[in-house]
Amino acid sequence: MSFTITPAAERFIRFMLRADGGPDSGFRLVLSPGGCSGLSADISVKDAAQPGDAVIERDGLRLFLPAESRILLEGVTIDFTDGASQTGLVFRDPKATSCGSAVSAPVRLQ
Repeated sequence: MSFTITPAAERFIRFMLRADGGPDSGFRLVLSPGGCSGLSADISVKDAAQPGDAVIERDGLRLFLPAESRILLEGVTIDFTDGASQTGLVFRDPKATSCGSAVSAPVRLQ
């Protein structure tokens, strides 16, 4: 599986894990088609992976990714922005053409 997590997104994910999780917790990212970027996301911190989730370890981060999320993340860069007009995860998908290649997907915290 090939996707990139920027340092800003990594800091956000680590913050979420410290704030809401324990030592074995993971960051669950559920992507689905939709939104301007072609993706919408539900994010949460979970104590354990859900049935069907893959556990992906990246630089000490534990990600819980359902099958559809793993497919949709292929080639995507996960970033984080914190500005006056927008705060949250941003998914940069070079395959997205309808709205440009650097757009944010709606993100819901669970």
